[in-house]
Amino acid sequence: MEFKFPIPPGYITEPIWTGNGFLIGSEKLSVLKYTESNAGWDANLTEFHEKEAEAGNHYIDRASRLHASIELKNKVYTNSTVILEIGTSSGYLLREIKTLVPQSVLIGSDCIPEPLEKIAQNRRDIPLIQFDLVNCPLPDKSVDVVIALNVLEHIQDDIAALKQIYRILKPGGYAIIEVPANQELYDFYDEQLKHFRRYNLRDLCNMALNSHFVIVNATHLGFFLFPFFSFIKKRNKRLSNSSESQKKNLVKKQIALGGKIIHSMLDSLMNFEILIGKKINFPFGIRCCILLQRAEQNE
Repeated sequence: MEFKFPIPPGYITEPIWTGNGFLIGSEKLSVLKYTESNAGWDANLTEFHEKEAEAGNHYIDRASRLHASIELKNKVYTNSTVILEIGTSSGYLLREIKTLVPQSVLIGSDCIPEPLEKIAQNRRDIPLIQFDLVNCPLPDKSVDVVIALNVLEHIQDDIAALKQIYRILKPGGYAIIEVPANQELYDFYDEQLKHFRRYNLRDLCNMALNSHFVIVNATHLGFFLFPFFSFIKKRNKRLSNSSESQKKNLVKKQIALGGKIIHSMLDSLMNFEILIGKKINFPFGIRCCILLQRAEQNE
């Protein structure tokens, strides 16, 4: 692996990836730790989402990973292609990418160390780094593909975060980004999950253009489910004066949404939508999905 990792705080020599963890001098590390930020996420929220979303099997999470994998698969990769997942969390997409493009240089990252340390217990073959995206330590033009699914909404200065993604991408590199859609539907569910905002696709595209990206594709995920989703969100707004414990219980119920049978049906519907989405873009949905590229000009 030829990727050059920055020196973490507290050390004076560069870390070396051994294929089974990091080595700094004589010290072995499973995770490289740089800057930390938990303003929009924390370890408790990781555990909560892991439990309530049935360990990565929630229909919308599965659809997000499938959509990102299709975008990734449509590109051509070599042994030197560097793919960085930002917001690895419990590591489900990371493992799927490793299977999908095993020849690439794959790096997982998160803003807090706890989920990365948990992943490292079982996956020592993937380098894991912890950093705050707004203060990203990675070198300029060092990454070929950045994947950030449901990350920007957890970052207060999302414009600065997007500019950091642009900075670390190589010319011609891609960013696969997904965020919650429709700011007008922001409710206590978003607050419980530490979302600073939701997004309208046009505004997200303008933000990307202002950060010098080229927009390759812009669409939505969850088109067929949007009417029901919108109804739930508007009902939540009417319940905004509920107690914190009542809100948390409502969030749990809405994530579960009817149990395994309903989830299986919704999973099939999302797969059908993604199949259609290969040919068309959807004008609205639960989430905004954009594929961005850093132009190949010399800068």
